[in-house]
Amino acid sequence: MDNLTTFLTEAKNTHLEHLEDEIINKGVVGGNQAIAFLVSLKDMLAGQSKRKMNVTVKWDGAPAIFAGTDPDNGKFFVGTKSIFNKTPKINYTVADINKNHGGGLAAKLIVALKYFPALNIPGIWQGDLLYTREDLKGSDIDGERVIMFTPNTITYTVPVRSQMAQKILASKIGVVWHTTYSGNSMSTLKAKFGASVSRLSKTRNVWSTDATFKDTSGNVMFTASESAAFQKVLNMASGSLKKASSFLRRMSSSSESESIPYLLKIFLNSYIRGGEKIENTAKVTAFFGKWLDDRMDQKIKSVKSTAGKKKWTAHKKIIMSEYTKYNKELYFVIATYITLQTAKTIIIRKLERAEGIGTFIKTPNGYRVTAPEGFVAIDHIGKAIKLVDRLEFSRANFTAPKNWG
Repeated sequence: MDNLTTFLTEAKNTHLEHLEDEIINKGVVGGNQAIAFLVSLKDMLAGQSKRKMNVTVKWDGAPAIFAGTDPDNGKFFVGTKSIFNKTPKINYTVADINKNHGGGLAAKLIVALKYFPALNIPGIWQGDLLYTREDLKGSDIDGERVIMFTPNTITYTVPVRSQMAQKILASKIGVVWHTTYSGNSMSTLKAKFGASVSRLSKTRNVWSTDATFKDTSGNVMFTASESAAFQKVLNMASGSLKKASSFLRRMSSSSESESIPYLLKIFLNSYIRGGEKIENTAKVTAFFGKWLDDRMDQKIKSVKSTAGKKKWTAHKKIIMSEYTKYNKELYFVIATYITLQTAKTIIIRKLERAEGIGTFIKTPNGYRVTAPEGFVAIDHIGKAIKLVDRLEFSRANFTAPKNWG
């Protein structure tokens, strides 16, 4: 657990990494920290946690929205992640929104600017926009009348007769909050994962919720046998990580854009985009070699100058030489990646057993039940990592049209 003090965080919460990617991003250190995170989650679900570990539900809202008081001038503002641009886009007025944004995004920010001040947000909060009134639709699912909204990829449904639905229908905008910020200026803001709507003033115009995980069913705890089985998976991850350590140290020291770690991450994401499960280590390792060879050939063909072709031919020789030389170690890198993904999926499946708002994905044949987008695990000092079933959600997210663009 002590190693978690250095685990994945940024001063500003603009991006969270997938747990298994940390062995590619940070090598041996990232692998050990990912395993430490999984150990903490196991202890939490087994009721044996010695240190605080919080879990939040990762809502599939969009776009990310920021609101609160600018510490530089005391003015209320709304914005997107562009408030952290080199030239920040901070919106204090409707005129600012129309200048900085366009289309559906601008329209939603205008609604937020009108109604969010009544929340009396302490400092600055970040959340995900869920809907404005025009996004709310009525439908029948399994014989039940529901209201639904689809901010990004997942469609959320609430029974019309429920108290929650009545509050949503009375509101002008919906948002889920997950991060708070503090600092003496916009340039020095520090993020703290977790936000409680109990700190906000109530207004019927804004349906606010927070991302705190709530197990009202009591179904998500590990049994003794489940905990033991999970520990075996963690032991496998630790074993393969040790065998991959020499190559991982080389990977973590590389900063080239067409280096093995850079290319490995692209390669593994291509599996997800294609809807393929990454499970056969030997097959994936061999296919990575073919993929590298094809990619380098494409780079050589894409340049016209003799000097450019010579450069990429030399780079291909280096890349393929490294692949051959470290093939065994690379096998264990991929084995660790797969095992971490397996352990993460076990945790996700447990967390998904908690009852909550309905979640669906639209298909050509109607709506298919799906799980929430995922979860975010936050350790005792506020560091966080996302737990997402990438085959289920990320592939859909890569290809889904965005309703707010």
